Amino acid sequence: MMTAPHPPEDLSARAEAWAAADPDPATAAELLDLLQRAHADDDARAELADRFSGTLSFGTAGLRAALGAGPNRMNRVVVRHTAAGVARYLLDAAAGTYQPRAVVGFDARHNSDVFAEETAAIFTAAGIETFLMPTQLPTPVLAWAVRALDCEAGVMVTASHNPPQDNGYKVYLGGRAVSDFGQGAQIVAPMDAGIAERIAASGPLEDIELAAGGWTVLPAAGEPGDVQARYLEAITALVPADASGMGRRADLRIVLTPMHGVGGDTMSRALASTGFTQVRLVAEQAEPDPDFPTVAFPNPEEPGAIDLALDLARTTDADLVIANDPDADRCAAAVDDPAAGWRMLTGDEVGALLGVHVAARLAAGDRGTGNEGTEASAPPVFANSIVSSRLLARIAAAAGITHESTLTGFKWIARVPGLSFGYEEALGYCVAPDLVRDKDGMSAALLLAGFAADLKASGRTLLDELDRLALAHGLHATDQLSVRVASLDELATLMTRLRSQAPASFAGSPIDVADDLASGSAQLPPTDALLFTTTDASRVIVRPSGTEPKLKCYLEVIEPVASADDLPAARDRARDRLARVRADTATALGL
Repeated sequence: MMTAPHPPEDLSARAEAWAAADPDPATAAELLDLLQRAHADDDARAELADRFSGTLSFGTAGLRAALGAGPNRMNRVVVRHTAAGVARYLLDAAAGTYQPRAVVGFDARHNSDVFAEETAAIFTAAGIETFLMPTQLPTPVLAWAVRALDCEAGVMVTASHNPPQDNGYKVYLGGRAVSDFGQGAQIVAPMDAGIAERIAASGPLEDIELAAGGWTVLPAAGEPGDVQARYLEAITALVPADASGMGRRADLRIVLTPMHGVGGDTMSRALASTGFTQVRLVAEQAEPDPDFPTVAFPNPEEPGAIDLALDLARTTDADLVIANDPDADRCAAAVDDPAAGWRMLTGDEVGALLGVHVAARLAAGDRGTGNEGTEASAPPVFANSIVSSRLLARIAAAAGITHESTLTGFKWIARVPGLSFGYEEALGYCVAPDLVRDKDGMSAALLLAGFAADLKASGRTLLDELDRLALAHGLHATDQLSVRVASLDELATLMTRLRSQAPASFAGSPIDVADDLASGSAQLPPTDALLFTTTDASRVIVRPSGTEPKLKCYLEVIEPVASADDLPAARDRARDRLARVRADTATALGL
């Protein structure tokens, strides 16, 4: 019987050195156990090699990875170096002319509170005035606090809707560290590279100083200046509690799930204080739980994730289901479709509904969309990512509002000058850019619920409004094709294949526009993506995922609708065209 080889001596030495320096006894012990098992087990040896295969890369999404010991995992060693690099970046930007300020938040994932407090200790020791959230709170509260507290930086410890074994580290910049429309937004290039350079130069772990105290813990619930209450006051002002509105809202029956995340309390309070009195929480998912026991994957988009909410909606005769992801920066919605039963609205459908609602409010002179700041006097602008539906552009044009398309990611949408509303198809919506310069699943849910209540009072539904938009602008139907690959090299091969052997048509309609976005354009920075549009306005965009080994294809068809009676047939035609476009896309990729 052949004996399994031992780990290489240099790998064993690195693992032992890491464990000896690790400030966390739990991860140190875990690593030593893994090292011991790696002497006899192939899987353990591969796991050990992966943990030391490189250093976790800091990019525009910050950090996000599985928890565990080693430089390629999320742990206290990696977080200390990251915090030191962010601190150095802020101090270099200040160049001694001011004292930078930062605010740090955290969700309920494993070790989020530990990572946040050590970040506060490192920032404080470096001379940065630091605020720490009093408890686990949603990401939008942290993003709001960056602007509200006039901070140069915000750090949110969260992995959003990733699996339970993950955690992450998201960085926002604002105040005097940013001079453009990205105040309080997530970082973009070259900020990420500047921070990464300083992380790499942070030196030995023992040289990173942690203060024993000195940061300010923000006021908790019930205390004067309660940070959660201040955020709630800001977003609930978007739907003022006037008498007529309160009556309409009391009639809307809502089922709410925070998906085992940290948004349940904040979202419940927001709904209650704006007149939504018939709200039922999904009891099994109401409390924060880092293990997410009732869902295989804590993302509302995943099949089965909101099944408990849909079951409760059926039994309580609800009008609307609202689901926030675990850090509540995204919002999903579901409705009872007479043709199909309860179903989740797509991100593009919710984006269109919020867009037409915000446009109507602006037309009525209602600036209560969070735009009362320095940009309030500028003409409103709507924006969504290029992979999102083109319907928002048509809604904006009909309302006389400028529209812009951006690269994928809210770090780009949030930087559009004059932004009044922005969204991306992956359930992210920004309805109040002067409050939260990022996606905010709670303020978006408030506006959507308010719109649903107004429609119900007039005998209509959100689905009726989508039908009206289809009659006005054509039926926009969207879908995705995701191709998971084993390595990043395969992604490059697939993109090269499409570039060299571009298809001639989709669903029988010839391609009349084929854009390679790698070289950029007057409107967009360069990005690795291909865009195809056919003569009948079908569109396919293909790009590698920025967070996982997937090739993502975004498909859209636009079907003209002759009349209300034609809507069912138009849906069938759109569904058929979309299926054919999907099949042709798969063929073009060699699948």
